Amino acid sequence: MFGFDRGTPVDRYYVERFLAENFQNIRGRVLEIGDNVYTQRFGGDRVERSDILHVDATNSRATFIGDLARLDVLPPAAFDCIVLTQTLHLVFDMHAAIATLHHALKPGGVLLLTTPGISPVDRGEWGKNWFWSLTGAAVRSLLEEQFQPDHVAVEAHGNVFAATAFLYGLALEELERSDLDVSDAAFPVIVAARAMKAEGF
Repeated sequence: MFGFDRGTPVDRYYVERFLAENFQNIRGRVLEIGDNVYTQRFGGDRVERSDILHVDATNSRATFIGDLARLDVLPPAAFDCIVLTQTLHLVFDMHAAIATLHHALKPGGVLLLTTPGISPVDRGEWGKNWFWSLTGAAVRSLLEEQFQPDHVAVEAHGNVFAATAFLYGLALEELERSDLDVSDAAFPVIVAARAMKAEGF
């Protein structure tokens, strides 16, 4: 269960550290996928409006319903920040999803993206849509189809110990942070990226 049954999953340690390091970008009108927990936690009073996109129409809190691969699911140039954590791998047409995200950002707006690298596959509701695990090179190539290369920063988080612990389902509370803080791009538990939409686009 990714470690949820024992505590905090290892991948969430890296996701939340990345968002904490980029908290200043979570401001203005912010879109998050599924819920707005991270928007509220890391954006605080810098957030003027919080929107939620969900693929399931039964999510009563969602302000947008639909497939991220459809360009018309979100309004153009609407968001100062989009928080997309551990979601892109569930969209088969990732190229179209990145185009939608770029289209929905205001000029100067920022996409904060994380995606699985080395990971178990969900046994539950998301397993049938778990299409990809990505490397840093793949994330950079995808983003640079839409964003200017000098507006994209990509990071790999994890190491062989962290990846092994995550695959075994151990929780953050059972591990030493110092073992997780060593970075080895050959063993990415997650890949994280910050991409800014250029002015005039």
